[in-house]
Amino acid sequence: MEFLVSKGDYIRYFKRSLLLVLVCVIVLVCTDQDYYSLLGVTKEASSREIRQAFKKLALKLHPDKNQNDPNAHENFLKINRAYEVLKDEDLRKKYDKYGEKGLEDQQQGGRYESWHFYRYDFGIYDDDPEIITLDRGEFDAAVNSGELWFVNFYSPRCSHCHELAPTWREFAKEMDGVIRIGAVNCGDNRMLCRIKGINSYPSLYVFKTGMQPVKYYGDRSKESLKNFAMQYVTSTVTELWAGNFVNAIETSFASGVGWLITFCAERGDCLSYQTRLKLAGMLEGLVNVGWMDCGTQGELCDNLDISSSTTAYFPPGATINNKEKGGVLFLNSLDAREIYQEVMQHLPDFEIISAASLEDRLAHHRWLLFFQFGESDKSNVEEFKKLRFLLRDEHIQVGKFDCLSSPTICSKLYVYQPCLAVFKGKGTGDYEIHHGKKILYDIVAFAKESVNSHVITLGPQNFPDKEKEPWLVDFFAPWCPPCRALLPELRKASKHLYGQLKFGTLDCTVHEGLCNMHNIRAYPTTVVFNQSDVHEYEGHHSAEQILEFIEDLRNPSVVSLTPETFVELVQRRKREEIWMVDFYAPWCGPCQALMPEWKKMARMLNGLISVGSVDCQKYYSFCHQESVRGYPEIRLFPQKSNTAHQYFSYNGWHRDSYSLRGWGLGYLPQVSVDLTPQSFTEKVLNGKDHWVIDFYAPWCGPCQNFAPEFEILARMVKGKVKAGKVDCQAYSQTCQTADIRAYPTVKFYPYQGTKKNVLGEYIDSRDAKGIADLLNEKLEAIQNKGKRKKSRNKDEL
Repeated sequence: MEFLVSKGDYIRYFKRSLLLVLVCVIVLVCTDQDYYSLLGVTKEASSREIRQAFKKLALKLHPDKNQNDPNAHENFLKINRAYEVLKDEDLRKKYDKYGEKGLEDQQQGGRYESWHFYRYDFGIYDDDPEIITLDRGEFDAAVNSGELWFVNFYSPRCSHCHELAPTWREFAKEMDGVIRIGAVNCGDNRMLCRIKGINSYPSLYVFKTGMQPVKYYGDRSKESLKNFAMQYVTSTVTELWAGNFVNAIETSFASGVGWLITFCAERGDCLSYQTRLKLAGMLEGLVNVGWMDCGTQGELCDNLDISSSTTAYFPPGATINNKEKGGVLFLNSLDAREIYQEVMQHLPDFEIISAASLEDRLAHHRWLLFFQFGESDKSNVEEFKKLRFLLRDEHIQVGKFDCLSSPTICSKLYVYQPCLAVFKGKGTGDYEIHHGKKILYDIVAFAKESVNSHVITLGPQNFPDKEKEPWLVDFFAPWCPPCRALLPELRKASKHLYGQLKFGTLDCTVHEGLCNMHNIRAYPTTVVFNQSDVHEYEGHHSAEQILEFIEDLRNPSVVSLTPETFVELVQRRKREEIWMVDFYAPWCGPCQALMPEWKKMARMLNGLISVGSVDCQKYYSFCHQESVRGYPEIRLFPQKSNTAHQYFSYNGWHRDSYSLRGWGLGYLPQVSVDLTPQSFTEKVLNGKDHWVIDFYAPWCGPCQNFAPEFEILARMVKGKVKAGKVDCQAYSQTCQTADIRAYPTVKFYPYQGTKKNVLGEYIDSRDAKGIADLLNEKLEAIQNKGKRKKSRNKDEL
């Protein structure tokens, strides 16, 4: 799940020598070499770098190209296994913390493709600098950055995707700077594509903050793609003439936004409309873009001494007359990219904040600060000048601070190298350092998330020590990819728990002593400190599961059992009581994957079944005594019969909360009534009770899945509505009469003083709580109707 700890000012990795036999369903894959070493990448390698490294090795080592090597198949399986694990964020976390031992229930790497696939189909856009390959962890941050994105969702096995690739590359080069061009490999990011509703390839979508994603349905030529994308470039090109030109130049000083103007004369080449529109998009918010027709505005062009077509940049406050061109930049290029770069170089740099004014400025405004070490430190690129515009709506100001001017201030902020940080308007005590990519969209996403969340950077001076308030502290290393992926999730979780739990992050490469004091041996390690109680988070790195973990700390759903409490609560349980127990070991990867699902299942059972867990590392002798031979071992102890210690072991393939819950509920005694045609007529149709009926067939899979849910419903409405089941295979005539056309079908038969209609009232839900809520609403309506009827009768009397 996490990364191994490094020592020293910078990273030195522990090397593992691990020989572990992994038995897969298809093949036996053994490796005594670290997965990162096998692929020749560092532990901080990005998904793109891992794909590139694997492809290079795949083309060299593939058995198709090494047919005379008897070890070729085995060697290729090793690198294939390494790639399949490291490309998957969750598997990579498990491997980084537990090694191959944490992957014992995973079977990745046993199959591979032909050499031709890796040569021509694998990693289509990994070598294209203009196309940004997005993974699950960075997709939302990118498309919500405020920039315009056009994203290609593709599959490496899709022939149409390969046909589009050359056009997409040319399109990306032409639109570079105007629109961000992205690509998502749905083969490696199935969950992301499923969430986004991608069901065919290639699927092309435009994304922009504040706008619903728009799918492209046109033909896949470069011109059609460009015309479609340019619809969403909201920048405009202003036509200027004598009446508005002077006003535009004069008012630019007050607005702080200059003008880029193309003068079109009879002589020379004039920028095309498309080029001017592209420049407007590239310079949006930084520079206004306009043009002037010197054929109709000849006098003005003569006064400006313009005799042939040209383009000029007028900075804010520029003054110009027929002889003086002070401050105006004349550009000779017709290429949008060249013009853009030259204009960007002439835009003013960020304000440098002085040491004397820093505390006061940070106490009254939100700031994104670039920390640099000396004037020669080029800590930002020209593109970062867009930050002021992109962060305008969040009221975030952008500036720079030179740490050489005041080393003490930077030392107190734990800034020892060039970086950037967000200050949230409460002085120097409430800030967060950026550890993501030094890319515009990533910085924008970080700044927007950070100012609206409640995560702060910690150090020795502000680290929680026996605080009355609970803290969640994330111990991490900036070079660790899973650590960086976790940070946005912490920010999301902090917004939900504001005022209940404080959030902080501690950089263990800077504060190694503090991390050692807390026995941190892996990154990221996330811990909740609640006075003297310390709880380590072991779930998946998502905001949802962090919130579930915190809720479980407040209201534990799973009982931590000792040998003594196991005997007292489980073995000596009451006759009608049922227990489900998970026997686990903390180092076991599958156990770690199960734990959040186990807790979620316990909450869903809501007391119908008691749920516990036994730590078999801590109580090894007891687990051995109970014949626990593997982890995790899930057992259900049913209502007591003559056999006191009888239990059932879970052998299902899926260990998610819903599957486990369904299995457990199957052992509850039935509350619903099995009906025959006779009892259906007598009790349901002619009786004076309200009934809810499950019409099912024994062979029907969805019926079997719904059966435990229906039993929960029967318990929820007990005393108000009776629950019954009709077997439509055994009693097909009854089901036909009730107009049952699919299984399972749920119908409500309310009693309203007369014989009920055999068709009943159809209920379109398979959720116990949802059905119970609907039934309660219907019962309330029936009750109110009865009251109104009684009231009318009284009035008539």
